[in-house]
Amino acid sequence: MEFWRQPNELRHACERAREAGRRVGLVPTMGALHAGHLALIAEAKRRADFVAVTVFVNPTQFGAGEDLARYPRTLDRDLAGCAEAGAAGVFAPEVAAMYPPGEETRVRVGATAAPLCGVHRPGHFEGVATVVAKLFALAGPCVAVFGRKDYQQLQVIRRMTADLFLPVEVVGMKTVREPDGLAMSSRNAYLSPEQRSAARAIPLALTDACRAFARGERRAKALLEPARARLATVASSIDYVDLADPETLAIQSEDAAIGERALLALAVRLGTARLIDNVVLGEDAPPVAGAAGEAG
Repeated sequence: MEFWRQPNELRHACERAREAGRRVGLVPTMGALHAGHLALIAEAKRRADFVAVTVFVNPTQFGAGEDLARYPRTLDRDLAGCAEAGAAGVFAPEVAAMYPPGEETRVRVGATAAPLCGVHRPGHFEGVATVVAKLFALAGPCVAVFGRKDYQQLQVIRRMTADLFLPVEVVGMKTVREPDGLAMSSRNAYLSPEQRSAARAIPLALTDACRAFARGERRAKALLEPARARLATVASSIDYVDLADPETLAIQSEDAAIGERALLALAVRLGTARLIDNVVLGEDAPPVAGAAGEAG
């Protein structure tokens, strides 16, 4: 497996792969890799012949007071995991390589980035779009794989890719979960044992809504209120629990009757950990299987 520190090293490696007739796959990450990331690599390998993984904790997507300084950094372990997963190479640049002195350009995002996390993390998606645009520029024509746990991020990236005519196929992979249904996340490492136990309320709240939807419930308020009530018993605070259009992310009114598909997205805090999760009602399976009597 190759290891690249400089942007041009990634660019040249991808160019050589295409010249050899190989399709390039790209898996952008912030490191602290877990089984969810490895599933993204596996999907990229299924779709491409040369898979590059990026490991970069991007400072422009963190706001003041957020966890940039303490975000887990486990590069040696990440490299071992990427090698075992069959990645062709890993790009792990320093911040100065991605944001050289004098840089000032950002990708301005629009309505897709405005609701949900956009309300609570101003500037976050501008930072995400900027760094992903840089990575796409370096990798060139490729297939890029992202997780659906970060559903809004995925939609922002899809919108940017289409709007800027970037030669990248963006693929969204279903959320990989722990046995109890909690979405795998690098930030789960922040949870104490008690908080980790309490966090099971997140997939159970989504499961409540999935099952109510499957029974024919279409009233937004009736889908949201039980989820909010379950989370309120364990969360330190709730940023949002909302229903939105799964394509545009426009928030659905609580008085509305929703259609045959709807995104139910949430962000909650347990101690210092901010955790996000979602399901697309009418499309995704309940996060917790066989939890009758537990998930309502």
